[in-house]
Amino acid sequence: MTRTLAGKHIAVLATDGFEQVELSQPVEALRAAGATVDIVAPEAGEIQGFEHHDKGDKVAVDKTLDAVSAGDYDGLVLPGGVINPDALRLEEKAIRFIAALADADKPIAAICHGPWTLIDAGLVKGRRMTSWPSLRVDLENAGAEWVDETVVIDGKLVTSRNPDDLPAFCDGMIKVFAGAA
Repeated sequence: MTRTLAGKHIAVLATDGFEQVELSQPVEALRAAGATVDIVAPEAGEIQGFEHHDKGDKVAVDKTLDAVSAGDYDGLVLPGGVINPDALRLEEKAIRFIAALADADKPIAAICHGPWTLIDAGLVKGRRMTSWPSLRVDLENAGAEWVDETVVIDGKLVTSRNPDDLPAFCDGMIKVFAGAA
């Protein structure tokens, strides 16, 4: 793979309850493309992954929300899992971080339940996007045009529906993060 993201610094924002593969595969793809990746979370230590309803692996947190700013990063990834984005929606620092990245015109990629946090950050109105089907009404009520597609790229926003979409999600994410989409 070409190192299209060499010199790019990407944040992956997550907390306990993230869907394991929706964090691990994008991180692997980003690193393979040459990016430096930080796992950012509300608290230091480790965060608990899930494989659907069962506990998965724990992942080390590289930086806490208190230690980062939008200027530190060239892009953001929001993995899903039901618990993870629901918890992040209640973290004002997380919502401010997401909004600050968008305000700085940085690309954001969110998969499955990950787009939930984008509602709270005020970033979905007028956007074409997808997600896990149960978020459809939430996103539409917040002003998004929801579509059932593998990957949706709307400007610098990349969204996908579920773990089956990860190959297309990772490809779209890398293109957008590289500025090629």
